[in-house]
Amino acid sequence: MIRGVSTRISQLSNATNVVKKSWRKQCVQLISTKSQFKYLEECVYPPENGFEQNSLYGRSLQVPHTTVDQYIWEHFGQWANKTAAICGVTGRSYTYGKLRDHCAALAIRLQQQCGLGYSDTLAICLPNVPEFPAITLGAIEAGLIVTTINPIYTAEEISKQLVDSNTKILFGTAANYTVLKQATNLAQRKIPIVCVRTSNDDLLPEGAIDFAELSNPTGVHFSSLQHHRRDPEDIVFLPYSSGTTGLPKGVELTHTNIVSNSEMLKVKAGKTILIYPTTDTFQDVLPCVLPFFHIYGLTVTMLSKLQQGCKLVTLPSFRPETFIDALYKHKGTVLHVVPPIVMFMSQHEIVKPEHLESVRNVFSGAAPMGALDAQRLIAKAPEIVFAQGYGLTETSPVVLIGPLGSDNYSSVGSPPPRTQAKIVALDDPNNTALGPNQNGELLVRGPQIMRGYHNNKQATDDIFAEGGWLRTGDIAYYDDQLQFYITDRLKELIKVKGFQVAPAELEEILRDHSDVADAAVVGQSHPISGEVPRAFIVKKKNAKVSENDLMKYVADKVAVYKKLEGGVTFVDSIPKNASGKILRRKLKDEYCG
Repeated sequence: MIRGVSTRISQLSNATNVVKKSWRKQCVQLISTKSQFKYLEECVYPPENGFEQNSLYGRSLQVPHTTVDQYIWEHFGQWANKTAAICGVTGRSYTYGKLRDHCAALAIRLQQQCGLGYSDTLAICLPNVPEFPAITLGAIEAGLIVTTINPIYTAEEISKQLVDSNTKILFGTAANYTVLKQATNLAQRKIPIVCVRTSNDDLLPEGAIDFAELSNPTGVHFSSLQHHRRDPEDIVFLPYSSGTTGLPKGVELTHTNIVSNSEMLKVKAGKTILIYPTTDTFQDVLPCVLPFFHIYGLTVTMLSKLQQGCKLVTLPSFRPETFIDALYKHKGTVLHVVPPIVMFMSQHEIVKPEHLESVRNVFSGAAPMGALDAQRLIAKAPEIVFAQGYGLTETSPVVLIGPLGSDNYSSVGSPPPRTQAKIVALDDPNNTALGPNQNGELLVRGPQIMRGYHNNKQATDDIFAEGGWLRTGDIAYYDDQLQFYITDRLKELIKVKGFQVAPAELEEILRDHSDVADAAVVGQSHPISGEVPRAFIVKKKNAKVSENDLMKYVADKVAVYKKLEGGVTFVDSIPKNASGKILRRKLKDEYCG
Protein backbone atom coordinates (compact mmCIF):
# COMPACT_ATOMS: atom_id res chain seq x y z
CA MET A 1 0.00 0.00 0.00
CA ILE A 2 1.23 3.46 -0.83
CA ARG A 3 0.65 5.89 1.99
CA GLY A 4 -0.43 9.51 1.45
CA VAL A 5 1.97 11.98 -0.09
CA SER A 6 1.71 14.60 2.64
CA THR A 7 2.09 11.97 5.41
CA ARG A 8 5.26 10.48 3.98
CA ILE A 9 6.83 13.88 3.28
CA SER A 10 6.18 15.00 6.84
CA GLN A 11 7.90 11.82 8.09
CA LEU A 12 10.97 12.82 6.11
CA SER A 13 11.17 16.28 7.68
CA ASN A 14 14.61 15.52 9.11
CA ALA A 15 15.96 13.96 5.94
CA THR A 16 18.00 15.65 3.27
CA ASN A 17 16.40 17.64 0.47
CA VAL A 18 17.67 15.05 -1.99
CA VAL A 19 15.75 12.29 -0.24
CA LYS A 20 12.60 14.45 -0.08
CA LYS A 21 12.77 15.22 -3.79
CA SER A 22 13.34 11.54 -4.58
CA TRP A 23 10.25 10.53 -2.55
CA ARG A 24 8.09 13.22 -4.14
CA LYS A 25 9.15 12.00 -7.56
CA GLN A 26 8.10 8.46 -6.59
CA CYS A 27 4.74 9.73 -5.36
CA VAL A 28 4.12 11.53 -8.62
CA GLN A 29 4.95 8.39 -10.60
CA LEU A 30 2.93 6.01 -8.41
CA ILE A 31 -0.12 8.05 -7.49
CA SER A 32 -0.35 10.49 -10.39
CA THR A 33 0.81 7.87 -12.92
CA LYS A 34 2.95 10.61 -14.45
CA SER A 35 5.06 9.73 -17.48
CA GLN A 36 6.58 11.68 -20.33
CA PHE A 37 3.76 13.66 -21.90
CA LYS A 38 3.01 13.41 -25.56
CA TYR A 39 2.34 16.80 -27.11
CA LEU A 40 -0.62 17.93 -29.12
CA GLU A 41 0.23 18.43 -32.76
CA GLU A 42 0.03 21.93 -34.20
CA CYS A 43 -3.36 22.98 -35.51
CA VAL A 44 -3.09 23.13 -39.28
CA TYR A 45 -5.66 25.26 -41.06
CA PRO A 46 -5.85 26.02 -44.77
CA PRO A 47 -4.68 29.52 -45.77
CA GLU A 48 -7.46 32.05 -45.54
CA ASN A 49 -7.37 35.61 -46.72
CA GLY A 50 -7.71 38.03 -43.85
CA PHE A 51 -7.48 35.76 -40.82
CA GLU A 52 -5.57 37.27 -37.94
CA GLN A 53 -2.84 35.31 -36.17
CA ASN A 54 -1.32 37.12 -33.20
CA SER A 55 2.21 38.18 -34.07
CA LEU A 56 2.89 39.26 -30.47
CA TYR A 57 2.59 35.79 -28.98
CA GLY A 58 3.75 33.72 -31.94
CA ARG A 59 2.18 30.69 -33.56
CA SER A 60 3.89 27.82 -31.76
CA LEU A 61 3.07 26.39 -28.34
CA GLN A 62 3.73 22.92 -26.94
CA VAL A 63 0.54 21.53 -25.42
CA PRO A 64 0.72 18.28 -23.42
CA HIS A 65 -1.66 15.72 -24.91
CA THR A 66 -2.85 14.43 -21.55
CA THR A 67 -5.73 14.47 -19.09
CA VAL A 68 -6.47 17.41 -16.80
CA ASP A 69 -5.59 15.62 -13.56
CA GLN A 70 -2.23 14.35 -14.84
CA TYR A 71 -1.48 17.84 -16.14
CA ILE A 72 -2.30 19.50 -12.79
CA TRP A 73 -0.20 17.07 -10.74
CA GLU A 74 2.81 17.06 -13.07
CA HIS A 75 5.04 19.18 -10.83
CA PHE A 76 3.18 19.20 -7.51
CA GLY A 77 6.00 17.40 -5.68
CA GLN A 78 8.05 20.59 -5.98
CA TRP A 79 5.58 22.47 -3.75
CA ALA A 80 3.84 19.68 -1.82
CA ASN A 81 4.19 21.53 1.50
CA LYS A 82 2.90 24.87 0.19
CA THR A 83 -0.73 25.97 0.55
CA ALA A 84 -2.92 25.04 -2.40
CA ALA A 85 -6.22 26.49 -1.18
CA ILE A 86 -7.30 28.34 1.95
CA CYS A 87 -10.72 29.74 2.87
CA GLY A 88 -10.52 33.52 3.11
CA VAL A 89 -13.28 33.49 5.75
CA THR A 90 -12.60 30.53 8.05
CA GLY A 91 -8.91 29.79 7.36
CA ARG A 92 -9.63 26.14 6.50
CA SER A 93 -6.81 25.03 4.19
CA TYR A 94 -5.12 22.28 2.16
CA THR A 95 -1.44 21.97 1.24
CA TYR A 96 -0.69 20.54 -2.19
CA GLY A 97 0.31 17.26 -0.59
CA LYS A 98 -2.88 17.07 1.45
CA LEU A 99 -5.00 18.07 -1.54
CA ARG A 100 -3.37 15.33 -3.62
CA ASP A 101 -4.15 12.74 -0.94
CA HIS A 102 -7.79 13.80 -0.65
CA CYS A 103 -8.28 13.82 -4.44
CA ALA A 104 -6.91 10.28 -4.77
CA ALA A 105 -9.00 9.03 -1.84
CA LEU A 106 -12.15 10.65 -3.22
CA ALA A 107 -11.54 9.16 -6.67
CA ILE A 108 -11.26 5.65 -5.25
CA ARG A 109 -14.38 5.96 -3.07
CA LEU A 110 -16.40 7.44 -5.93
CA GLN A 111 -15.61 4.28 -7.86
CA GLN A 112 -15.84 1.71 -5.06
CA GLN A 113 -18.43 3.07 -2.60
CA CYS A 114 -20.59 5.17 -4.92
CA GLY A 115 -20.43 2.78 -7.85
CA LEU A 116 -19.67 5.47 -10.43
CA GLY A 117 -18.32 4.38 -13.79
CA TYR A 118 -16.38 5.95 -16.63
CA SER A 119 -17.97 9.14 -18.04
CA ASP A 120 -20.71 9.28 -15.41
CA THR A 121 -21.55 12.88 -14.50
CA LEU A 122 -20.82 14.43 -11.10
CA ALA A 123 -22.41 17.80 -10.28
CA ILE A 124 -20.78 20.44 -8.08
CA CYS A 125 -23.13 23.06 -6.64
CA LEU A 126 -20.76 24.95 -4.37
CA PRO A 127 -19.54 28.47 -3.70
CA ASN A 128 -15.77 29.01 -3.71
CA VAL A 129 -14.46 26.80 -0.91
CA PRO A 130 -11.11 24.96 -0.57
CA GLU A 131 -12.89 21.65 -1.21
CA PHE A 132 -13.97 22.71 -4.71
CA PRO A 133 -10.65 21.76 -6.38
CA ALA A 134 -10.49 18.53 -4.37
CA ILE A 135 -13.91 17.42 -5.65
CA THR A 136 -13.14 18.53 -9.20
CA LEU A 137 -9.80 16.76 -9.50
CA GLY A 138 -10.95 13.70 -7.57
CA ALA A 139 -13.89 13.29 -9.95
CA ILE A 140 -11.65 13.67 -12.99
CA GLU A 141 -9.17 11.11 -11.65
CA ALA A 142 -12.08 8.68 -11.20
CA GLY A 143 -12.88 9.10 -14.91
CA LEU A 144 -16.02 11.21 -14.42
CA ILE A 145 -17.43 14.25 -16.20
CA VAL A 146 -17.94 17.33 -14.01
CA THR A 147 -20.87 19.69 -14.43
CA THR A 148 -20.84 22.87 -12.35
CA ILE A 149 -23.99 24.56 -11.00
CA ASN A 150 -24.53 28.04 -9.60
CA PRO A 151 -25.23 27.55 -5.86
CA ILE A 152 -27.75 30.40 -5.79
CA TYR A 153 -29.96 28.66 -8.35
CA THR A 154 -33.46 27.68 -7.33
CA ALA A 155 -34.39 24.01 -6.94
CA GLU A 156 -36.18 24.14 -10.29
CA GLU A 157 -33.13 25.57 -12.09
CA ILE A 158 -30.84 22.97 -10.51
CA SER A 159 -33.22 20.13 -11.37
CA LYS A 160 -33.19 21.01 -15.07
CA GLN A 161 -29.40 20.81 -15.20
CA LEU A 162 -29.38 17.56 -13.23
CA VAL A 163 -31.72 15.99 -15.78
CA ASP A 164 -30.05 17.33 -18.91
CA SER A 165 -26.55 16.36 -17.72
CA ASN A 166 -27.74 12.96 -16.41
CA THR A 167 -26.05 13.64 -13.09
CA LYS A 168 -25.33 10.57 -10.92
CA ILE A 169 -24.09 12.29 -7.74
CA LEU A 170 -24.39 15.85 -6.40
CA PHE A 171 -21.97 17.81 -4.18
CA GLY A 172 -23.10 20.89 -2.23
CA THR A 173 -22.97 22.52 1.18
CA ALA A 174 -24.80 21.32 4.26
CA ALA A 175 -26.46 24.74 4.48
CA ASN A 176 -27.95 24.30 0.99
CA TYR A 177 -29.05 20.69 1.41
CA THR A 178 -32.79 21.46 1.51
CA VAL A 179 -32.68 23.15 -1.90
CA LEU A 180 -30.54 20.37 -3.36
CA LYS A 181 -32.94 17.72 -2.08
CA GLN A 182 -35.88 19.59 -3.57
CA ALA A 183 -33.98 19.70 -6.88
CA THR A 184 -33.43 15.94 -6.94
CA ASN A 185 -37.10 15.39 -6.13
CA LEU A 186 -38.14 17.66 -8.99
CA ALA A 187 -35.74 15.79 -11.25
CA GLN A 188 -37.50 12.59 -10.15
CA ARG A 189 -34.16 10.86 -9.69
CA LYS A 190 -32.46 9.22 -6.73
CA ILE A 191 -29.26 11.24 -6.76
CA PRO A 192 -26.99 10.91 -3.70
CA ILE A 193 -26.09 14.27 -2.15
CA VAL A 194 -22.62 14.77 -0.66
CA CYS A 195 -22.33 17.72 1.73
CA VAL A 196 -19.31 19.87 2.53
CA ARG A 197 -19.49 21.31 6.04
CA THR A 198 -17.95 24.75 5.73
CA SER A 199 -17.95 25.57 9.45
CA ASN A 200 -17.79 23.74 12.77
CA ASP A 201 -21.44 24.65 13.36
CA ASP A 202 -22.68 22.79 10.28
CA LEU A 203 -24.48 19.54 11.07
CA LEU A 204 -24.67 16.77 8.50
CA PRO A 205 -28.26 16.70 7.19
CA GLU A 206 -30.13 13.43 7.54
CA GLY A 207 -29.72 11.39 4.38
CA ALA A 208 -26.61 13.24 3.19
CA ILE A 209 -23.13 11.79 2.67
CA ASP A 210 -20.28 13.47 4.54
CA PHE A 211 -17.60 14.80 2.18
CA ALA A 212 -15.00 14.65 4.96
CA GLU A 213 -15.47 10.89 5.26
CA LEU A 214 -15.61 10.30 1.52
CA SER A 215 -12.31 12.11 0.92
CA ASN A 216 -10.40 11.04 4.04
CA PRO A 217 -7.20 9.28 2.88
CA THR A 218 -6.89 7.21 6.06
CA GLY A 219 -7.12 3.52 5.25
CA VAL A 220 -7.23 4.03 1.49
CA HIS A 221 -5.21 1.68 -0.75
CA PHE A 222 -4.16 4.12 -3.45
CA SER A 223 -3.19 1.29 -5.77
CA SER A 224 -6.85 0.23 -5.94
CA LEU A 225 -7.85 3.10 -8.23
CA GLN A 226 -9.32 1.78 -11.46
CA HIS A 227 -7.44 3.38 -14.34
CA HIS A 228 -9.76 3.83 -17.30
CA ARG A 229 -8.48 4.17 -20.83
CA ARG A 230 -9.00 7.91 -20.95
CA ASP A 231 -8.38 9.92 -24.08
CA PRO A 232 -7.47 13.64 -23.91
CA GLU A 233 -10.23 14.23 -26.47
CA ASP A 234 -12.84 12.88 -24.04
CA ILE A 235 -15.29 15.28 -22.37
CA VAL A 236 -14.21 16.32 -18.88
CA PHE A 237 -16.39 19.36 -18.07
CA LEU A 238 -20.02 20.15 -18.84
CA PRO A 239 -20.67 23.75 -17.75
CA TYR A 240 -23.90 25.38 -18.91
CA SER A 241 -24.14 28.51 -21.03
CA SER A 242 -26.82 30.33 -22.99
CA GLY A 243 -24.31 30.76 -25.78
CA THR A 244 -25.15 33.48 -28.24
CA THR A 245 -28.88 32.75 -27.99
CA GLY A 246 -31.48 30.75 -26.15
CA LEU A 247 -31.78 28.72 -22.98
CA PRO A 248 -28.80 27.27 -21.07
CA LYS A 249 -27.01 24.49 -22.94
CA GLY A 250 -24.38 22.01 -21.77
CA VAL A 251 -20.96 22.90 -23.20
CA GLU A 252 -18.82 19.84 -23.91
CA LEU A 253 -15.24 20.67 -23.00
CA THR A 254 -12.47 18.10 -23.41
CA HIS A 255 -9.22 17.55 -21.51
CA THR A 256 -7.39 19.03 -24.50
CA ASN A 257 -9.60 22.14 -24.44
CA ILE A 258 -8.69 22.86 -20.80
CA VAL A 259 -5.00 21.90 -20.97
CA SER A 260 -4.36 23.89 -24.15
CA ASN A 261 -6.06 26.98 -22.72
CA SER A 262 -4.09 26.67 -19.48
CA GLU A 263 -0.86 26.55 -21.47
CA MET A 264 -1.91 29.60 -23.49
CA LEU A 265 -2.32 31.54 -20.24
CA LYS A 266 1.40 31.03 -19.51
CA VAL A 267 2.64 32.96 -22.54
CA LYS A 268 4.59 36.14 -22.07
CA ALA A 269 1.86 38.72 -22.62
CA GLY A 270 3.54 42.02 -23.40
CA LYS A 271 6.34 42.98 -21.03
CA THR A 272 5.87 40.19 -18.49
CA ILE A 273 4.20 36.90 -17.59
CA LEU A 274 1.08 36.73 -15.46
CA ILE A 275 2.33 34.14 -12.93
CA TYR A 276 5.86 33.91 -11.53
CA PRO A 277 7.43 30.47 -10.92
CA THR A 278 6.74 28.93 -7.51
CA THR A 279 9.96 28.41 -5.53
CA ASP A 280 10.99 27.61 -1.96
CA THR A 281 10.71 31.31 -1.14
CA PHE A 282 7.96 32.59 -3.47
CA GLN A 283 4.36 31.67 -4.29
CA ASP A 284 1.87 33.82 -6.20
CA VAL A 285 -1.33 34.40 -4.21
CA LEU A 286 -4.75 34.72 -5.86
CA PRO A 287 -7.81 35.91 -3.90
CA CYS A 288 -10.50 33.91 -5.72
CA VAL A 289 -13.73 35.86 -5.80
CA LEU A 290 -14.84 34.81 -9.29
CA PRO A 291 -17.01 31.69 -8.90
CA PHE A 292 -15.36 28.39 -9.72
CA PHE A 293 -18.65 27.14 -11.21
CA HIS A 294 -18.13 29.70 -14.00
CA ILE A 295 -15.59 28.83 -16.70
CA TYR A 296 -13.52 31.98 -16.01
CA GLY A 297 -13.07 31.02 -12.38
CA LEU A 298 -12.72 27.31 -13.18
CA THR A 299 -9.96 27.41 -15.81
CA VAL A 300 -8.29 30.79 -15.48
CA THR A 301 -8.32 31.18 -11.69
CA MET A 302 -8.39 27.62 -10.35
CA LEU A 303 -7.07 24.87 -12.63
CA SER A 304 -4.33 26.74 -14.50
CA LYS A 305 -3.00 28.25 -11.26
CA LEU A 306 -2.97 24.98 -9.33
CA GLN A 307 -0.82 23.56 -12.12
CA GLN A 308 1.71 26.33 -11.40
CA GLY A 309 1.72 25.91 -7.62
CA CYS A 310 -0.14 29.10 -6.70
CA LYS A 311 -1.97 29.75 -3.43
CA LEU A 312 -5.73 30.16 -3.89
CA VAL A 313 -7.61 32.18 -1.28
CA THR A 314 -11.23 31.11 -1.76
CA LEU A 315 -14.03 33.60 -1.15
CA PRO A 316 -17.60 32.18 -1.16
CA SER A 317 -19.04 35.44 -2.48
CA PHE A 318 -18.05 39.02 -3.12
CA ARG A 319 -18.32 40.98 0.11
CA PRO A 320 -16.28 44.18 0.30
CA GLU A 321 -14.90 43.52 3.78
CA THR A 322 -13.83 39.90 3.19
CA PHE A 323 -12.39 40.73 -0.23
CA ILE A 324 -10.27 43.56 1.15
CA ASP A 325 -9.25 41.46 4.14
CA ALA A 326 -8.12 38.63 1.85
CA LEU A 327 -6.10 41.06 -0.25
CA TYR A 328 -4.38 42.56 2.76
CA LYS A 329 -3.98 39.53 5.04
CA HIS A 330 -2.79 37.06 2.40
CA LYS A 331 -0.84 39.61 0.33
CA GLY A 332 -2.61 38.87 -2.94
CA THR A 333 -0.32 39.28 -5.94
CA VAL A 334 -2.55 38.44 -8.93
CA LEU A 335 -6.24 39.25 -9.37
CA HIS A 336 -8.61 37.77 -11.92
CA VAL A 337 -11.69 39.97 -11.77
CA VAL A 338 -14.63 41.39 -13.70
CA PRO A 339 -15.36 45.07 -14.46
CA PRO A 340 -17.62 45.68 -11.44
CA ILE A 341 -14.80 44.64 -9.11
CA VAL A 342 -12.32 46.86 -10.94
CA MET A 343 -14.76 49.72 -10.47
CA PHE A 344 -15.12 48.85 -6.79
CA MET A 345 -11.35 48.81 -6.22
CA SER A 346 -10.79 52.04 -8.10
CA GLN A 347 -13.73 54.09 -6.78
CA HIS A 348 -14.81 52.82 -3.37
CA GLU A 349 -13.49 54.84 -0.46
CA ILE A 350 -12.90 51.79 1.75
CA VAL A 351 -10.26 50.44 -0.67
CA LYS A 352 -7.04 52.18 0.32
CA PRO A 353 -3.72 52.09 -1.60
CA GLU A 354 -2.21 49.98 1.18
CA HIS A 355 -4.78 47.25 0.47
CA LEU A 356 -3.40 46.98 -3.06
CA GLU A 357 0.31 47.33 -2.35
CA SER A 358 1.06 43.60 -2.83
CA VAL A 359 -0.95 43.32 -6.07
CA ARG A 360 1.27 42.97 -9.15
CA ASN A 361 -1.15 42.05 -11.96
CA VAL A 362 -4.87 42.63 -12.48
CA PHE A 363 -6.59 40.78 -15.30
CA SER A 364 -10.20 41.64 -16.18
CA GLY A 365 -12.55 39.61 -18.34
CA ALA A 366 -16.10 38.26 -18.81
CA ALA A 367 -17.51 41.65 -19.83
CA PRO A 368 -16.19 44.71 -21.72
CA MET A 369 -14.66 47.48 -19.66
CA GLY A 370 -13.78 51.04 -20.59
CA ALA A 371 -10.25 52.41 -20.35
CA LEU A 372 -11.31 55.06 -17.81
CA ASP A 373 -12.09 52.44 -15.16
CA ALA A 374 -8.64 50.90 -15.57
CA GLN A 375 -6.99 54.32 -15.44
CA ARG A 376 -8.69 55.08 -12.12
CA LEU A 377 -7.35 51.83 -10.67
CA ILE A 378 -3.81 52.56 -11.86
CA ALA A 379 -4.07 56.06 -10.40
CA LYS A 380 -4.84 54.56 -6.99
CA ALA A 381 -2.13 51.88 -7.24
CA PRO A 382 0.47 52.88 -9.88
CA GLU A 383 2.50 49.65 -9.50
CA ILE A 384 -0.35 47.49 -10.81
CA VAL A 385 0.03 46.05 -14.30
CA PHE A 386 -3.41 45.77 -15.92
CA ALA A 387 -4.82 43.91 -18.91
CA GLN A 388 -8.11 42.69 -20.28
CA GLY A 389 -8.94 39.39 -21.92
CA TYR A 390 -11.87 37.84 -23.71
CA GLY A 391 -13.47 34.44 -23.90
CA LEU A 392 -16.58 32.29 -23.76
CA THR A 393 -17.67 29.17 -21.95
CA GLU A 394 -17.54 27.55 -25.39
CA THR A 395 -13.83 28.43 -25.70
CA SER A 396 -12.64 27.14 -22.31
CA PRO A 397 -12.65 30.30 -22.06
CA VAL A 398 -9.77 32.48 -23.33
CA VAL A 399 -9.33 33.38 -27.02
CA LEU A 400 -7.94 36.92 -26.70
CA ILE A 401 -5.27 38.08 -24.22
CA GLY A 402 -4.28 41.70 -23.63
CA PRO A 403 -0.59 42.56 -23.28
CA LEU A 404 0.45 43.21 -19.68
CA GLY A 405 2.19 46.54 -19.29
CA SER A 406 0.46 48.23 -22.21
CA ASP A 407 -1.37 51.51 -21.64
CA ASN A 408 -4.04 50.46 -24.16
CA TYR A 409 -6.51 49.51 -21.44
CA SER A 410 -9.60 49.28 -23.65
CA SER A 411 -8.29 46.45 -25.85
CA VAL A 412 -8.98 42.82 -25.00
CA GLY A 413 -5.77 41.85 -26.75
CA SER A 414 -4.92 39.40 -29.49
CA PRO A 415 -5.22 35.65 -30.01
CA PRO A 416 -2.76 33.54 -28.02
CA PRO A 417 -0.67 30.89 -29.82
CA ARG A 418 -2.60 28.31 -31.88
CA THR A 419 -5.68 30.56 -31.85
CA GLN A 420 -7.13 32.41 -34.79
CA ALA A 421 -9.70 35.20 -34.89
CA LYS A 422 -11.39 37.13 -37.65
CA ILE A 423 -14.08 39.76 -38.08
CA VAL A 424 -16.87 39.16 -40.61
CA ALA A 425 -19.71 41.35 -41.85
CA LEU A 426 -23.04 40.62 -40.19
CA ASP A 427 -24.80 40.07 -43.52
CA ASP A 428 -22.03 38.07 -45.27
CA PRO A 429 -23.01 34.38 -45.75
CA ASN A 430 -19.45 33.58 -46.87
CA ASN A 431 -17.87 34.94 -43.65
CA THR A 432 -15.11 36.72 -45.53
CA ALA A 433 -12.62 38.31 -43.14
CA LEU A 434 -12.75 42.09 -42.85
CA GLY A 435 -9.70 44.31 -42.49
CA PRO A 436 -8.60 46.54 -39.61
CA ASN A 437 -11.02 49.00 -37.98
CA GLN A 438 -14.15 47.39 -39.45
CA ASN A 439 -16.92 46.29 -37.10
CA GLY A 440 -18.45 42.85 -37.46
CA GLU A 441 -18.98 39.55 -35.69
CA LEU A 442 -15.95 37.94 -34.09
CA LEU A 443 -15.23 34.35 -35.16
CA VAL A 444 -12.53 32.20 -33.51
CA ARG A 445 -10.96 28.75 -33.76
CA GLY A 446 -8.27 26.77 -31.96
CA PRO A 447 -7.72 23.71 -29.72
CA GLN A 448 -9.63 25.32 -26.83
CA ILE A 449 -12.93 25.37 -28.77
CA MET A 450 -15.64 23.08 -27.37
CA ARG A 451 -16.66 19.82 -28.97
CA GLY A 452 -20.27 21.01 -29.14
CA TYR A 453 -23.48 21.46 -27.14
CA HIS A 454 -24.68 18.47 -25.12
CA ASN A 455 -27.72 16.77 -26.68
CA ASN A 456 -28.28 19.76 -28.97
CA LYS A 457 -27.09 19.19 -32.51
CA GLN A 458 -29.07 22.12 -33.91
CA ALA A 459 -27.46 24.63 -31.54
CA THR A 460 -24.04 23.12 -32.31
CA ASP A 461 -24.61 23.45 -36.05
CA ASP A 462 -25.80 27.03 -35.61
CA ILE A 463 -22.76 28.24 -33.67
CA PHE A 464 -20.12 26.70 -35.97
CA ALA A 465 -19.36 28.16 -39.38
CA GLU A 466 -17.56 26.42 -42.23
CA GLY A 467 -13.91 25.73 -41.51
CA GLY A 468 -14.35 25.11 -37.80
CA TRP A 469 -14.93 28.78 -36.93
CA LEU A 470 -17.04 29.41 -33.84
CA ARG A 471 -19.44 32.33 -33.98
CA THR A 472 -19.04 34.30 -30.76
CA GLY A 473 -22.15 36.46 -31.13
CA ASP A 474 -20.03 39.48 -30.18
CA ILE A 475 -19.43 42.60 -32.23
CA ALA A 476 -15.78 43.59 -32.43
CA TYR A 477 -13.00 45.05 -34.54
CA TYR A 478 -9.20 45.02 -34.51
CA ASP A 479 -6.82 47.91 -35.11
CA ASP A 480 -3.62 48.21 -37.15
CA GLN A 481 -1.62 46.71 -34.25
CA LEU A 482 -3.85 43.59 -34.27
CA GLN A 483 -5.45 44.55 -30.95
CA PHE A 484 -9.11 43.53 -30.69
CA TYR A 485 -11.96 45.53 -29.16
CA ILE A 486 -15.38 44.18 -28.16
CA THR A 487 -18.09 46.71 -28.80
CA ASP A 488 -21.22 44.71 -27.90
CA ARG A 489 -23.27 41.56 -28.13
CA LEU A 490 -24.83 40.94 -31.52
CA LYS A 491 -28.26 40.28 -30.01
CA GLU A 492 -28.05 43.37 -27.77
CA LEU A 493 -27.31 45.98 -30.41
CA ILE A 494 -29.87 48.79 -30.49
CA LYS A 495 -31.19 49.55 -33.98
CA VAL A 496 -32.15 53.24 -34.32
CA LYS A 497 -33.55 53.97 -37.78
CA GLY A 498 -31.20 51.34 -39.20
CA PHE A 499 -28.17 52.64 -37.29
CA GLN A 500 -26.52 50.27 -34.83
CA VAL A 501 -25.94 51.61 -31.31
CA ALA A 502 -23.71 49.68 -28.91
CA PRO A 503 -25.02 49.88 -25.31
CA ALA A 504 -21.49 49.45 -23.91
CA GLU A 505 -20.38 52.69 -25.57
CA LEU A 506 -23.12 54.73 -23.86
CA GLU A 507 -22.57 52.90 -20.55
CA GLU A 508 -18.93 53.90 -20.50
CA ILE A 509 -19.85 57.55 -21.09
CA LEU A 510 -22.44 57.47 -18.32
CA ARG A 511 -20.11 55.79 -15.81
CA ASP A 512 -17.63 58.60 -16.35
CA HIS A 513 -20.13 61.10 -14.95
CA SER A 514 -19.11 62.20 -11.47
CA ASP A 515 -22.53 61.36 -9.98
CA VAL A 516 -22.97 57.93 -11.59
CA ALA A 517 -21.96 54.74 -9.77
CA ASP A 518 -23.15 52.27 -12.42
CA ALA A 519 -25.13 52.25 -15.65
CA ALA A 520 -26.87 50.00 -18.17
CA VAL A 521 -28.42 50.86 -21.53
CA VAL A 522 -31.04 48.88 -23.46
CA GLY A 523 -33.20 49.40 -26.52
CA GLN A 524 -36.67 50.87 -25.89
CA SER A 525 -39.32 50.29 -28.59
CA HIS A 526 -40.24 53.45 -30.52
CA PRO A 527 -43.04 53.93 -33.09
CA ILE A 528 -40.87 55.91 -35.52
CA SER A 529 -37.24 54.97 -34.86
CA GLY A 530 -37.85 51.29 -34.16
CA GLU A 531 -35.74 51.48 -31.02
CA VAL A 532 -34.11 54.22 -28.98
CA PRO A 533 -31.54 53.95 -26.15
CA ARG A 534 -32.83 53.98 -22.58
CA ALA A 535 -30.49 54.26 -19.59
CA PHE A 536 -30.72 52.77 -16.11
CA ILE A 537 -28.59 54.58 -13.54
CA VAL A 538 -27.32 53.86 -10.05
CA LYS A 539 -26.47 57.20 -8.47
CA LYS A 540 -23.56 57.72 -6.13
CA LYS A 541 -24.35 58.42 -2.51
CA ASN A 542 -25.90 61.89 -1.99
CA ALA A 543 -25.79 62.63 -5.75
CA LYS A 544 -28.50 64.99 -7.01
CA VAL A 545 -28.14 64.50 -10.76
CA SER A 546 -31.41 64.52 -12.72
CA GLU A 547 -32.71 62.66 -15.76
CA ASN A 548 -32.36 65.78 -17.94
CA ASP A 549 -28.81 66.34 -16.70
CA LEU A 550 -27.72 62.91 -17.87
CA MET A 551 -29.60 63.07 -21.16
CA LYS A 552 -27.85 66.35 -22.00
CA TYR A 553 -24.51 64.96 -20.78
CA VAL A 554 -24.72 62.07 -23.25
CA ALA A 555 -26.19 64.16 -26.07
CA ASP A 556 -23.16 66.43 -25.98
CA LYS A 557 -20.84 63.46 -26.60
CA VAL A 558 -22.57 61.29 -29.21
CA ALA A 559 -24.19 61.33 -32.64
CA VAL A 560 -27.86 62.28 -32.73
CA TYR A 561 -29.13 58.70 -33.13
CA LYS A 562 -27.26 57.65 -29.96
CA LYS A 563 -29.05 60.13 -27.69
CA LEU A 564 -31.01 58.73 -24.73
CA GLU A 565 -34.36 59.33 -26.35
CA GLY A 566 -35.82 56.48 -24.29
CA GLY A 567 -35.10 58.42 -21.12
CA VAL A 568 -33.26 57.71 -17.88
CA THR A 569 -34.49 55.53 -15.02
CA PHE A 570 -32.82 55.57 -11.61
CA VAL A 571 -32.50 52.15 -9.94
CA ASP A 572 -30.88 50.75 -6.80
CA SER A 573 -28.69 48.27 -8.67
CA ILE A 574 -27.92 46.94 -12.14
CA PRO A 575 -28.75 43.23 -12.54
CA LYS A 576 -25.70 41.18 -13.52
CA ASN A 577 -24.81 37.51 -13.77
CA ALA A 578 -22.06 35.76 -11.82
CA SER A 579 -19.36 36.86 -14.26
CA GLY A 580 -20.36 40.52 -14.16
CA LYS A 581 -22.25 40.74 -17.45
CA ILE A 582 -25.21 43.12 -17.43
CA LEU A 583 -28.54 41.30 -17.67
CA ARG A 584 -30.06 43.71 -20.16
CA ARG A 585 -32.87 41.32 -21.00
CA LYS A 586 -34.03 41.46 -17.37
CA LEU A 587 -34.17 45.27 -17.52
CA LYS A 588 -36.06 45.17 -20.80
CA ASP A 589 -38.57 42.65 -19.48
CA GLU A 590 -39.21 44.66 -16.30
CA TYR A 591 -39.24 48.21 -17.63
CA CYS A 592 -39.65 48.14 -21.42
CA GLY A 593 -42.48 45.69 -21.96
